[in-house]
Amino acid sequence: MFKPQLLHCLSSLVLATLSVAASSQSYLAQSALTEILNRGAPILGFDTGCAIEHPTCDWMAKLPSDTKLVHMNLPGTHDTATWNYTQETQDALLGYTGVIPEAKFFQCQEHSIFQMLNEGIRVFDLRFAWNPGNQTIGFHHAQALLAPTTRMEDVFFGLYSWLDKHPSETILVSLNHESGTGTPNNPELQEHLYGIFNSDLGKKYWLQTNGTLGTLGESRGKLILLQRFNYDMLPPSLSNRIGIQLPPDQWTDNGPNITILYNQAEAQFAFIEDYYEIGLPSGSGVALNVQWKLNATLAHLQDATTLNPDQLYISFASSEHNSDVPPEYPRIMALGNGTVPGVNQQMLPWLKERKGQRFGIVMLDFYDSVPGLVEAVIGL
Repeated sequence: MFKPQLLHCLSSLVLATLSVAASSQSYLAQSALTEILNRGAPILGFDTGCAIEHPTCDWMAKLPSDTKLVHMNLPGTHDTATWNYTQETQDALLGYTGVIPEAKFFQCQEHSIFQMLNEGIRVFDLRFAWNPGNQTIGFHHAQALLAPTTRMEDVFFGLYSWLDKHPSETILVSLNHESGTGTPNNPELQEHLYGIFNSDLGKKYWLQTNGTLGTLGESRGKLILLQRFNYDMLPPSLSNRIGIQLPPDQWTDNGPNITILYNQAEAQFAFIEDYYEIGLPSGSGVALNVQWKLNATLAHLQDATTLNPDQLYISFASSEHNSDVPPEYPRIMALGNGTVPGVNQQMLPWLKERKGQRFGIVMLDFYDSVPGLVEAVIGL
């Protein structure tokens, strides 16, 4: 028979061993996550957290769980991943892309995804294609390769880790295949995407409902897919779908008023304004280009406040007229030229005057360069 003292020693030894093992496993898991997040940093940035007293930190926590997502005001960023695409970045990647237009024609943001999340952004517009070598999926804007070693999975891990810290929130991710990269859109690409969403990890973090957006309560702690790409090359056996499908052939290019039926059985529509290329004659100038874009966006936002209350509205406040002389690239359209105010400045008072009304999803360029714009979209 073991003496009590010996049993106590054995128990202590077992507990210590288990504690060391658990600590080692925790260390390994944290080390692996750190490696993934570091690889994703050119797109994700680094998570420095947000002050809980700031109104855009965990702002969804204050809303009832039975709130329908289509009734909410959701600030988003257009071409989210371009925040780090400076001229220095472009020059460093010249060996991959060759000579392309200057970085200012591609850059639409200037803060990282983590900073966007911590400042209240809840919708991301990500454009993907194969990275160099066609083995991993990365992020692009037209010809611009944004980060050749960052994988889609790395960025998604970052979103998962942020949601773990902010379980009251939900994130909508619009994924669109970028066709101007010179890389193939092939069955392997589609199968790779399908595998991400249908992995055990994908099923944990991506809301698995299909064809409907549902309520905030159903979505807290989850990602929701807005699918702007096709699965037309998948074998029939890979048939699971999540999120809502917004097919690229129905998303009219440069459309000021797009309508997509994404759920026929329940008559669910998405009403979209994506008038991004201002087609005025060359030399029309900043003021007129900004006014034309502003007119299109505000008209669509006005519709969102008064029409189809149970349908999805998406308005892009982003635009450019790069072919104008001189060009109005995205920063000028959003923020003006120092003399003429841009879309963001002129949209802010319009939103404030309609506080409490439904705007839907509002996609912004350089979202925080006009203080209070994100808060005005949310309705804070």
